[in-house]
Amino acid sequence: MIAREDLEAAARRVRSRVRRTPVLLDGEVGYKLEFAQHAGSFKTRGMFNKILAAAERGLPRAGVVAASGGNAGLAAAYAARELGVEAEIFVPVTAPAVKVAKLGKLGARVTQIGDEYAEAYAAAVVHAERTGALFCHAYDDPDMVAGNGTLGLELLEQMPDGFDTVLVAVGGGGLIAGVAAALDGRAKVVAVEPRTARALHVALEAGEPVDVPVSGVAADSLGARRVGAIAFETAVTAGLSAVLVDDHAIVEARRRLWDDYRLAVEHGTAAAQAALDSGAYVPEPGERVIVLLCGANTDPSDLA
Repeated sequence: MIAREDLEAAARRVRSRVRRTPVLLDGEVGYKLEFAQHAGSFKTRGMFNKILAAAERGLPRAGVVAASGGNAGLAAAYAARELGVEAEIFVPVTAPAVKVAKLGKLGARVTQIGDEYAEAYAAAVVHAERTGALFCHAYDDPDMVAGNGTLGLELLEQMPDGFDTVLVAVGGGGLIAGVAAALDGRAKVVAVEPRTARALHVALEAGEPVDVPVSGVAADSLGARRVGAIAFETAVTAGLSAVLVDDHAIVEARRRLWDDYRLAVEHGTAAAQAALDSGAYVPEPGERVIVLLCGANTDPSDLA
């Protein structure tokens, strides 16, 4: 599990670079609106920390490279632009057009390859080895996870009266690993995964990370074929629980967040809300729940 001192170091590095995103309270449910972060997702926290930590040792002249279903690439492109660093992003051909277009606007070079994140990842690793660029893993990297964990530290500051549970959508696990380390037993952390992309759930059953098939409406952001080692170790150490939601519940939760709150989020983000709406997670009476809304790089035209 990521150490407290690493989380605090990350918070110092990124403080002037990231937004302090608000919390919306509605009765006993709160929404952490992290989708309002720069580049549209929590991953900007991790990418800034990764690149800034590397800069302390000296960045390679070739810049940075990342593989992504979209959000990690956007975060890397944004952080690199702000820091004056070149960025090359590898994404699968199935990445949403809205994310690919935004990568170009942020000034990154974009290579689309393969049908899944895993194929884009393999190509990005080869590129990093060939050019010497800093490889920024989307989720299974200590600096990335520590940067993501600053969200949890921020949530503790914003909720001084406390909360009981945080629902976190999980793909590769870089967010839940950081949040769990930051909360460190102060609240229960529940992983929410699509039934068709359940890398953490299967890893916990198998006793180790293993490859899983990936599909479904949230695959662009939660479509890691294998959960990260850091996330798996954190889940075991912290005793995290995991629940599953189906695509219909995700679609309906995304629509409800729009209808009820005018919050336009991507399908992967809506998975966390789907756990509440579908009954996959049922709070106890009086339980104070935070739904972490982590990304909004989506085409909102289907919400009307």
